[in-house]
Amino acid sequence: MGGSYRAEMLKLVGWPVMWVLGAVLLSLAQVFGYLIPYVGYRSGGGSGFAAGLTAEQLLTDVLPGRLVPNTLGGFPVFAGAIALTMGALLAGSEYGWGTLKTILTQRPGRRSVLAGKLLAIVTAILVVVLGVFALNALWSWVIAATEDRSANWPSALGLAKGIGAGWLVLGTWSLVGAALGILFRSTSLAIGLGLVWALAVENLVRGFASVLGFLDALQKGLPGTNAGSLVASLGAPTLDEPGGTPGVTAVMSGPWAAAVLMAYVVGLVVISGLVLRRQDVT
Repeated sequence: MGGSYRAEMLKLVGWPVMWVLGAVLLSLAQVFGYLIPYVGYRSGGGSGFAAGLTAEQLLTDVLPGRLVPNTLGGFPVFAGAIALTMGALLAGSEYGWGTLKTILTQRPGRRSVLAGKLLAIVTAILVVVLGVFALNALWSWVIAATEDRSANWPSALGLAKGIGAGWLVLGTWSLVGAALGILFRSTSLAIGLGLVWALAVENLVRGFASVLGFLDALQKGLPGTNAGSLVASLGAPTLDEPGGTPGVTAVMSGPWAAAVLMAYVVGLVVISGLVLRRQDVT
């Protein structure tokens, strides 16, 4: 497995599309997490998504004390969609290239190949999460220094919880993409269906949950709902609050949401293994 993991990491590092996706995620986090709120503060108040927030509230949200919730706000939907795409590309591209058969004819078995791929995916996601937190911390410190405000950083435990939650949320979405890529032996279909589910279907289910009881029960088991609930439990404003982000919801408690996402991680790994084991890759 070690050799497969090193090979997948080498492929990841040298693959331009992964760098592009990572850069897009980092850029969006800075623009929507810090640039737009700070411009709103300098303009005298919130409008659009930040309607109802005063200038002081907008400034408070981009200071170091709000680093964790401000960083995690976009993870359930927007960053999750990029993580899903990364997972689908890494797991499904081998089918399109026709290289999976070649890999499996060498020494590594299917389990080792799969383990190497999935470990490479979650490693890449951890690097991205750490990068987002690092850049957000930098900008929050710059804003605090510029506005002559105290930098009340979150505690080490609070920061660790935030990083862990972000890794769990994006890791789950990346494994959804990987499982779809393996199941359909394709990247385009996996990404298309995954994005439709993450961006449309789950939002529709949440939108009608208050009207139809069975949808309310269904949404409590969906990955997006639990990702949003985990983020909300760490202080990110929900969609129905001023400054809230789509996908952030307080349907479930934080510990329950984390448990459900962990169950998804285990289930997706098992499903991917079972599918790959029985697939004809010739």
